[in-house]
Amino acid sequence: MILLALETTCDETAAAVVTDDCQVLGAALASQDLLHARFSGVVPELAARAHVERILPVIDEALRRAGLELARIDAVAVATTPGLAGSLLVGLAAAKALAVALDRPLVAVNHLHAHIYACRLAYGPEVFPCVALVASGGHTHLYDCRGPLDLTLLGGTIDDAAGEAFDKAAALLGLGYPGGPAVEQAARRGNPGAYHFPRTFANEPQRLQFSFSGLKTALRYVVQPPGGTPLAPEQLAMVRDDLAASFQEAVVDVLVAKCGHALERTGRPTLCVGGGVAANGRLRTRLEELAGSRGIRLYVAPRELCTDNAVMGALAAERLRAGQHDALDLDIEAGLLR
Repeated sequence: MILLALETTCDETAAAVVTDDCQVLGAALASQDLLHARFSGVVPELAARAHVERILPVIDEALRRAGLELARIDAVAVATTPGLAGSLLVGLAAAKALAVALDRPLVAVNHLHAHIYACRLAYGPEVFPCVALVASGGHTHLYDCRGPLDLTLLGGTIDDAAGEAFDKAAALLGLGYPGGPAVEQAARRGNPGAYHFPRTFANEPQRLQFSFSGLKTALRYVVQPPGGTPLAPEQLAMVRDDLAASFQEAVVDVLVAKCGHALERTGRPTLCVGGGVAANGRLRTRLEELAGSRGIRLYVAPRELCTDNAVMGALAAERLRAGQHDALDLDIEAGLLR
């Protein structure tokens, strides 16, 4: 079976042609980084308009790379939750049109579950059962996964996600956008112990939620003290790398600690990690240390499958095998906790 998967949950317009045995025949992606860079974050209305312009060319390119005509597609998959409402609607409208025109099944995909499935794509079905962490620009969630379609949410962010925190930190430090790679690069030159930033909930094993708003505020108060004088450009330049390293270490400490708490609670022998923040080298190193100290298996999605992509929409094949697909009155769900 050959699936066409679409991804438009945020600011990446992506399409992929994949088989039900997880072979990638062709994939294409149009990034919006340059469009949103001057705002240091994604502007939802601009993102949606860009998806409208790019969705058909991206689909055409994915099919061209796969060497297939549209008529060869057996099902159409699309991410419908969670994400930005306008962006999600563009992908869903395109998927519905294709499903009707081709008379093929329409299959909804949960974007966060698909980030976990990226580990299945890379390493095989033995990744399940597992504890899974999804850490991205809009989401920081922990799941207990009995299988690719059988997941229980253990906890998520109560305010800001890890990736969003990196973006805001990069903006405060004048490091550019997207923030995650920019902060990581600066952190390599800095001292992670130079500043002590809060690690919210890190020492509360019973609580598997995340919160990064206080960490962002702490960084802001260093750069722009309340009631005081903001750091001059030359002062900020002197401490920028140390601030980046200390900020990154605080984020990583929380993510690793919560993974450990989730493993203890569930007793799972495996940890899977996906999402854009999973591309961070420091996080990968610390997760490897966690896995080694606990004797568990660790699967972190390859970097090319960490950021938003349509390949991970191959999760739709699992739904089809289970006899699941969706009617044409399918709608989006833009909410966060899924």
